[in-house]
Amino acid sequence: MRAFVHLVLFACAIAVAVGAFLPILGETQPSDVALVDLRDGFPTGITFEQVENQAVVLHKSMTALLLLAAVLLLAAALVGSRAAGWLGVIVGIGTTAVFLWRLDDRVGDVVRDNYDDLISDRWGLYLAGGGLIVALLVLLVPKERATA
Repeated sequence: MRAFVHLVLFACAIAVAVGAFLPILGETQPSDVALVDLRDGFPTGITFEQVENQAVVLHKSMTALLLLAAVLLLAAALVGSRAAGWLGVIVGIGTTAVFLWRLDDRVGDVVRDNYDDLISDRWGLYLAGGGLIVALLVLLVPKERATA
């Protein structure tokens, strides 16, 4: 990989790791969302406030998947593995997309009605999502040609 790709992937890994601990929608943090909720969906009748107030162990929360994505991006930056970079981007974007899909399934009307309040100052979403999108773009940069 090119040198600037390594540097940008390193910065993206840091952004995703920091974003994994900050609010992503309203007061909801990735540590409030259990992996079971991502897999099966949120229980019927759950409110947005109940999602915010869930107490989930770190290794069983959405934070673990975002940190895995950050570690994979960091590995890609350090050793130049495009496969690790792509896997990190897929895990991170997939996790975020499934969360938003599951949340829209249960409390989508609340999110749509209060969009301005819920999306403003959500640094976790901005850092993690932005880092993943930038990582996706830099992974599309062609490889360096071998010099003879």
